[in-house]
Amino acid sequence: GLGLGTTITFASSHWLLAWMGLEMNTLAIIPIMAHLHHPRAVEATTKYFLTQATAAAMLLFASTTNAWLTGQWDIQQMTHPLPVTMITLALALKIGLAPVHSWLPEVLQGLDLTTGLILSTWQKLAPFALLLQIYPANSTLLIILGLLSTLVGGWGGLNQTQLRKILAYSSIAHLGWMILILQFSPSLTLLALLTYLVMTFSTFLVFKLNKSTNINTLAISWAKMPALTSLTPLILLSLGGLPPLTGFMPKWLILQELTKQELPTTATLAALTALLSLYFYLRLSYAMALTMSPNNLAGVTPWRLPSAQLTLPLAVTTTMTLALLPLTPAITAT
Repeated sequence: GLGLGTTITFASSHWLLAWMGLEMNTLAIIPIMAHLHHPRAVEATTKYFLTQATAAAMLLFASTTNAWLTGQWDIQQMTHPLPVTMITLALALKIGLAPVHSWLPEVLQGLDLTTGLILSTWQKLAPFALLLQIYPANSTLLIILGLLSTLVGGWGGLNQTQLRKILAYSSIAHLGWMILILQFSPSLTLLALLTYLVMTFSTFLVFKLNKSTNINTLAISWAKMPALTSLTPLILLSLGGLPPLTGFMPKWLILQELTKQELPTTATLAALTALLSLYFYLRLSYAMALTMSPNNLAGVTPWRLPSAQLTLPLAVTTTMTLALLPLTPAITAT
């Protein structure tokens, strides 16, 4: 259902079909979210359903308004500013951009890591496909959404101890960067989305392998998986966008493009908000690799039970997260 919903949205050129794909997507992930019979999971599912239903209704209303004003339903031919603005805001609510982001940390915190991974990666694809297609000419709105998201994503994560909430705020900040550059260079948005997917994938898989959901459980992971614990800070710093890791590439190209478009203030603000995000990634890295959590003698080494999780996806995504920066010239040449 998830796959079909996203594919329908990808393949559609008619607003009704796109809306149907998004609805299928929402309805397909609800049983996956609620399969843990836990009040927290049910609460998260309910919140998710309500926000997605609101966004879908708003999208349908905007596309109907567009058909009423311009007489056609085609996604590519959005000319009237009113429906374009409404659709941009509806899709912003779908993916969780600030200022309509409040549901995302709450929902992600109530889910297990696998479902959280699907929500942070796959569920972003269909709305992004639509955003890239309507190619909103509403420049001020997109820049405000983008800057606000990078700011909220950095600020919100500072005080968190729960990993899933930290990842939610990190997601908001990354989406802000993508939205910021959308109108100037859609290919850069796509590049930022792809690198974000790879980095988030590897981060979630590391946490899943460690079975860690808060900072304290990260602090004792050195005893379980020493090699992975030494790599994880690098993955987190890649998410933060430090060279010479993959995460630096989209940020660098986006700042360069913003400067070319004569938006130095926007570029400076975006770069400064990246420092906020970097702070909480450094906090996680510090807890993992540079501290030893206080232990009694009996509790120093946790049991090393063999994990049933496949490590190949983790190995592949981690390598991509750490080592794709040298490909930058090839990417900029295309």
